[in-house]
Amino acid sequence: MLNYIWAGLIIASLLFALTTDVQELSQDRFRNEAPLPVTVEFPDGYAPDARRQSVRIRLDSTTYRQFYDVSATPGSAYTGTLVQTRDGRQLQFDAEASLPEPLATIRSFLSSEDENDPLRGTLTGIDAGRGTAQVEAGVQFEPVRFRKLNDIARAAINFAETAASLALGLIGVLGLMLGLVKIGEEAGLIHALTGLVQPILSPLFPNVPEDHPALANITLNMLANVFGLGNAATPLGIKAMEDLQELNPEKDTATNGMVMLLAMNTSSVQLVPPALLVAIMGLQINQLFFSITLATFFSTVAGILGALGLSKLKRYRNTDPQAG
Repeated sequence: MLNYIWAGLIIASLLFALTTDVQELSQDRFRNEAPLPVTVEFPDGYAPDARRQSVRIRLDSTTYRQFYDVSATPGSAYTGTLVQTRDGRQLQFDAEASLPEPLATIRSFLSSEDENDPLRGTLTGIDAGRGTAQVEAGVQFEPVRFRKLNDIARAAINFAETAASLALGLIGVLGLMLGLVKIGEEAGLIHALTGLVQPILSPLFPNVPEDHPALANITLNMLANVFGLGNAATPLGIKAMEDLQELNPEKDTATNGMVMLLAMNTSSVQLVPPALLVAIMGLQINQLFFSITLATFFSTVAGILGALGLSKLKRYRNTDPQAG
């Protein structure tokens, strides 16, 4: 079911992105084929042979609003650089410039590698002699098309890379923690702890026989959570739930014991920080040790009391397959 939900969300986001992109293209929001009128000032005079020149770029407010059909008002002037390239003269706004919409969106779209990249465009219509202090020209930016679809594709690639890096980083920590559990199991420590914990858990599962494997798996599941081994606790919890299902006379209705296991597994008191957080935060996790222990202790107590309290209510007691 969850896969269908994810698939529906992905399809809905793609349809939304495609609709937005088609609308922007039909309205020509970014004026892809038209140069934006600008006034370029040369503090030291225009030098046609110079490779780079510092300039000031002025945008007329009325012209700008009419050109992009927006209400935004540009600043009085922007610092920039005029760069001579093989493709022509490139006018570059400084990266720190606070640009109005839609120039800010154009800069964000064209700066795929670094969001702090400056906005660049090809200067057109410039015809000035050496030493000219000011010229009227136009700046042509790269076309902005299918902006939303590009954002989705870029986010998918970035998060896939993040997920792979995170997974690789977890291998060492999880291997260490699971290895320690295996050593404890071989040394008999896990079974010793199981013997200590089972008498505490037995009253919470009165319908489970003392020698039934479900109780042992419930104990191991809780110990795995206590020691921060969420990944190791998952298969133990599933196995414990399967064992409880064997004792269930009505296979389509959860017993009180199954509800209690779910509450305890979800709240999971932890004396050791989860291995996932250790892998992500490193030694900084020590600052959260007391907070994690305190929060999970009270959540576990609340979960147990909540499950016990509801099981005593007539409405839920009558629906328990093992009642009576």
